[in-house]
Amino acid sequence: MNLSIAHLGPIGTYTEQAALFYLNWLTKNTGVEAVLCPYPSNAQTLRAVAQKEAQLAVVPVENSIEGSVTMTLDTLWQLDSLQVQLALVMPISHTLISCAQSLENIKTVYSHPQALAQCQLWLERFLPNVTLIPMNSNTEALLQLKQDLTAAGISSQRAAQLYNLPIIASGINDYPGNCTRFWVVSQNHLPISHPTVSECARHTSIAFSVPANIPGALAKPLQVLARLNLNLSKIESRPTKRSLGEYLFFIDLEADASEPKAQSALAEISSYTEILKILGSYNVLPINALSEAVSG
Repeated sequence: MNLSIAHLGPIGTYTEQAALFYLNWLTKNTGVEAVLCPYPSNAQTLRAVAQKEAQLAVVPVENSIEGSVTMTLDTLWQLDSLQVQLALVMPISHTLISCAQSLENIKTVYSHPQALAQCQLWLERFLPNVTLIPMNSNTEALLQLKQDLTAAGISSQRAAQLYNLPIIASGINDYPGNCTRFWVVSQNHLPISHPTVSECARHTSIAFSVPANIPGALAKPLQVLARLNLNLSKIESRPTKRSLGEYLFFIDLEADASEPKAQSALAEISSYTEILKILGSYNVLPINALSEAVSG
């Protein structure tokens, strides 16, 4: 079996790096071979799986500095057939890449909006007068840097090596513990199973909308989880896009949806919601654990 794994491109993005680690881990643990397929956006990456252009997708869902990747959440809400199979957590260290002679010569900095935001304080300190240009990915503009000696990009050390570009500054993210959580997503009927990693707790992600914006609309589902002693690791609201002031909610539970207690909770919560989606139950694995699994 040869699977295709969709991810945000072009080559050199952090998502491609996470997808590559996952590909190697998958091959070692299951014998399944796979190829990487870059797409221009996270939404297109997920739609590729929904439309069966690819069997798997690796998409960023949350950063420790900037929070959730809203395009990923919104697209998963819109697509009914996708399930989260695994979560990967990868450290993120940003570099400033440019052919400029010095920082003083840089007038424009390109990168993904998340990367620009994760380096905001550094940029304000060292490049306070530059123009920041958001791009679809943190490697999209790198090919232009050799032609524009006043431009710079924020990306990874690996991307600088891949595109043979000089690094002006390293570790420019505002907080050293910067990391991103990625989801591995597939259709419900993925023809492979992921090996269980016993030392990693199972998590379940759900999303729901409520019938009306009234007192207690959110409190009732949360009370169900509290009564059954199910811990939340995350809760977030997103606009329904139907009307101003209408929201849907994304919740991460520290439980497996197949556990009886979780099944009882989800059945009861469904009576208080308009739409309830179980996005998936999965293990959360750090990239260094994957690296050890691949090399071990």
